[in-house]
Amino acid sequence: MKTIDESQVYQLKITLSDTKPPIWRRFLIEPKENLFELHQAIQIIMGWSNSHMHQYRKNKIFYGTPDEEFGDDFGLEILDEKKFKIFQVLDKLKAKIIYEYDMGDSWDHILVLEKILPREDKVKYPKCLNGAMACPPEDCGGISGYYNLLEIIESPKHKEHKEMLDWLGGKFDPIEFDLNGINQSLKRVK
Repeated sequence: MKTIDESQVYQLKITLSDTKPPIWRRFLIEPKENLFELHQAIQIIMGWSNSHMHQYRKNKIFYGTPDEEFGDDFGLEILDEKKFKIFQVLDKLKAKIIYEYDMGDSWDHILVLEKILPREDKVKYPKCLNGAMACPPEDCGGISGYYNLLEIIESPKHKEHKEMLDWLGGKFDPIEFDLNGINQSLKRVK
């Protein structure tokens, strides 16, 4: 069984699938964290609200919160994400895993282990390094719903323009990426 080197951190890149321009983040995290702790970091880093189910997929292996009823209905075995460390699943450079958030909207993210770096003593992990674009609003209908929403709010003459802006609570800037805000939120975790 592989063991962890406590002097290392992982640089991961997460990209929301099928987005153009890509919605992505690059961040550092300790590889000893379990997949549930990675999920909590992803929620903050991407800008999701943690109000839906999630799971990880690697090949035909699923990690998440085991649910006997769900597994029995679909013949799936969900391994307990709290029992697996990041380094056990992302076990070599360029290793990938799919993180799916909100099974209804099916937001698939590709997570890639880009680098293994020395841990810095005075840095609090996880830490977001950079990224691009705003996270889509929750419950907007997946990728196609998101692009439809953008088209509507960018067209003041569209019959649903006002309704969609009201639903969003005002304006929505798809370009916005607040690195400082993300890192401030990460500091409040743990």
